[in-house]
Parts: sequence; structure tokens; C-alpha cells
Amino acid sequence: MESTLFTQLGIAYITDLHQLQKYATDSSGYPMALPQIVLRPCSTEEVVKCIKACIERQQSYTIQGGLTGLAGGARPDEGDVVISLELMNKIEEIDTIGGTAIVQAGVILEDIQNSVQEHGWYFPLDLGARGSCQIGGNISTNAGGNKVFRYGTTRELVLGLEVVLPDGTVLNMLNRVIKNNTGLDLKHLFIGTEGRYGIVTRACLRLFPKPEARFSALTALNSFNDVTLLLKEARGKVAELSSFEVMWDNYLLKASQSINKPAPFNGQYPIYVLLEVEGGKEGLEEKFNHFLEQQLESGLVADVIIPQSEEQVKAIWKIRDASGETMAKISPAVAFDIGIPLKGMQAFIDETINALEEQYPTAVNLLFGHLGDGNLHLMTGCLTPEQLIPVEELVYTLTGKYNGSVTAEHGIGRIKKPFLSVSRSEEQIKVMQDIRKLFNANDLQNRARVID
Repeated sequence: MESTLFTQLGIAYITDLHQLQKYATDSSGYPMALPQIVLRPCSTEEVVKCIKACIERQQSYTIQGGLTGLAGGARPDEGDVVISLELMNKIEEIDTIGGTAIVQAGVILEDIQNSVQEHGWYFPLDLGARGSCQIGGNISTNAGGNKVFRYGTTRELVLGLEVVLPDGTVLNMLNRVIKNNTGLDLKHLFIGTEGRYGIVTRACLRLFPKPEARFSALTALNSFNDVTLLLKEARGKVAELSSFEVMWDNYLLKASQSINKPAPFNGQYPIYVLLEVEGGKEGLEEKFNHFLEQQLESGLVADVIIPQSEEQVKAIWKIRDASGETMAKISPAVAFDIGIPLKGMQAFIDETINALEEQYPTAVNLLFGHLGDGNLHLMTGCLTPEQLIPVEELVYTLTGKYNGSVTAEHGIGRIKKPFLSVSRSEEQIKVMQDIRKLFNANDLQNRARVID
């Protein structure tokens, strides 16, 4: 068996058929495909050995992290070698003076968050899969999450990278400063490009001082137009605003039901915004509450829930983060992660939902999103397997009509590859192909993702 050649590398591995099932797909629901072996390197040097062994045998291989991706990017081809970075899980250094952290690619996001907080610092990247996603995967997909509105995507939080190229060359670009104008910033070739140009093995992350206080509130509104007005008001009056999460009534009700929790406000309003502020303790709570009172008095906000304990805060955020549980309740389903310019958002939603209801009258359509950054999530479920691709074609065609992006934060992977041309021109795709040929000429690494 070919896998026996890889067991001689002196690197931890898995060949047991039962254990291999864990590595056969990611969280996207993309059909499983068993790898022949899972290699589990513990260092950059071992990653290089894995790659060179694959090159020698002309063996295709797939890079894996926490397997939380929703675009099929971590699903191997049948018989692939999987290189899992799960054992590269060390936080090597936390610089409490400069505010940086050097971490290996396999470190769980939540472990980074907790470790730097113990040193009085803060890493603001945050998403529902924080307890299982790995920072290398976050970087390779340029993950967004709940705080992009204030801190930016993962790209803005990475100062430097160490990358292993598909020929085994190691690029040490562990820059530790924000300003560095020494030519082309090569790290950006490997952020958001889903492992097609190289493997991220270590990263230098940008930290922020740990906020002294954090407060949340769930507001109920009567229309999407009111949401856009609230966003403008909040941006202008509350500089400490860190999250602006929107949930339509259908999502709020179904998500609450999926985690066996009562729906806030009994789900009686058409749309809801979950706001969060963070910053200095002095006066922040009073400032935030005064802002909320102003919006109630003006009629822009119809009602508001201000949590009185940390448990109540977590309960509200758990509803927002319950997309995985909710999607499971309406499977077979398609989860859309799209970017739409805010000025066209309501028109896009109206046209898309009307078309879905007309063509698929038994489908369930749930809407939520980060919205402050134009990121809308739509889950369309209770479909038949035969309806999945036509539903994708419908929604992505309308996304193109409104000059949107077919993916705002999850990546292209395998699932969205057929629709890349909706958001990228032929000329852009050609440049992406040329870069892939330059770095990954034999196309052994993460084959069949993003572009052919």
C-alpha cells in the first residue's frame, strides 16, 4: 500500500480506517472521501518532509486544520495524503510590550484568545467555531467573524507569516511591526488563498490592550431601513462599538428553537440587532445605555433587552451563534455567505426571497448577518438534494446582479468554485491561475479548490 511509504518518515500518522473518517470532510457537508493516510507534523521541518515525500511520489495532498470550514476546502480527494496541522499547537511567544503573539498554525482560536487575555492583551478575531477552528485555517480563509466592523478581517490582524511553499521552500516572514514598506508584502499571497500557494505554519498576530469592560444589548426594530439608520447612529455616537449583528425574525425564532431557548421578545418584531461595545470601564455602560435610551425615545428602536449578568449576555450571543444547530434542523440546506453593498441589501433580499418562495414554496429561508460590513447570511433549507444546485444558481445570479460577492468570509473551497465568475472577471481569474502555476506548478497541493 502506498501509505506505508509515508509511515517511514518518522512523523506521527493515522492509517486506521475508522479514525480516517474524521478527516474525510469538513463542516460543509460536502461528500466524504477517505484519505490513504493522515500525516501529523509537529514542526515546520516535518511539514517540509511531508511535502517533499509527496513531490517525490507525485502524490496529491490536502492541508487540514480544525475542519470547521463551510466551503469544502478541507475535504480531500479519495486516496489523498492529508497533512493535518493539529499537533502544531504551540503558542511560542506573547510579547507583552509590543503586543504581538507568535503561534503555530494548529493553535485553536479560543486558546489564543484566552492565553493573551491572561497577559492583559486581546486578540479580537472571534467567530462561532472559536472552540475548534485553528488559526492557520482562519488565515488561509481570511476569516471574518463578529468584530470585523471594528478590527477588520484576519488579514488586518496578521503582521507576519512563516509559509512552506509547494516545493518545500520555507519563507520566514514573521514580521513584528505594523509599518514595513520593504517591497511587496508577500504574506498577503497566503492570506485568504486557501492553501493553493503555500502552507501557513506559524504566524505573528497583532494584539490589542484587553478591554476593561464589554456590554451588549439586543434591540428590536420595525424595518431594515431602521437597521441602516441605527448603524449610522451607532457609528457616529459610540466609538467603542465592536459588533453589529442583525437577525431577522425567522432566524431568531428557528435558532432559539434549535437550542431549546425561548425567543427574545417572543419573536414579535421583524428584525433585531445585537450590539456590543468594548473599551475603558469609566463611563462606558452609562454612555451605551444613554445611546439606547435615545434610540427608544426617537422611535428608531422599538424595544431593547439589556442583559443584567454575564449569563444573560452569553444566552443572547448563543442564539446568534446557533447557525450550525439551526442548519441541521432544516437540512438538506444551502448556507450562503454573501457580501452585498448595504444600499442594495433590502432590494436584494426582497427579490431573492420572492424568487425562492415562488420556485420553492416549501423551503425555509432564514436571514442573519454581520451587516455592519455588508456580510449577509442566508440559509435555505427543507430542500430535496436535487434542488440544492438550482437554489445556489438562483441566489448567486442575483448576488452578481447586485454587484455582490459569492463569499464574504467562508472562502471558495470546492462548493463555490463554479460560481467564482459571478464575482471575479476572466482577467482576474487568469491572474489567479498564473500565480498558482508559479507557486504550485505540479498542482499537488489542495488540488481542485478555488480555481482549476
